[in-house]
Amino acid sequence: MSKVVTLSEGASLAIHAMIIIGRSSGTINAQLMAQQMQSSRNHLAKVMQRLVKEGFVKSTRGPSGGFVLNKPANEISLLDIYESIEGPLELSECPLGKKICPIGSCLMEGIIHQATSLIKDYFMQRKLSDFISHSNILSE
Repeated sequence: MSKVVTLSEGASLAIHAMIIIGRSSGTINAQLMAQQMQSSRNHLAKVMQRLVKEGFVKSTRGPSGGFVLNKPANEISLLDIYESIEGPLELSECPLGKKICPIGSCLMEGIIHQATSLIKDYFMQRKLSDFISHSNILSE
């Protein structure tokens, strides 16, 4: 099935992992998070390395190791998390990145720009803390 708007698997893993970590009462490991998200532990581990590098989480090694938030959840927006994985979310007029449409006028009529702008605004306004106390976001 085709989808017009999707998140990359990496960005989705990052956002969901941050919510799981925020909901955790202590350190939580990648294996447990991968099981909760039904995802690859190896892919999640790569995403978590990026989140550590960006300063969103701290990691500890060892049998009782795992991840904890490194910043208060109310200081982390979904956009911060998304952009740490995907880079800056750019508002584009053309899905092909063209200045002038090869067919004369844009058949998308600016909908790509509008949709991206809506998503960016939503991600910017939503803090990680908005999702930590909501038990209906993820089934744990």
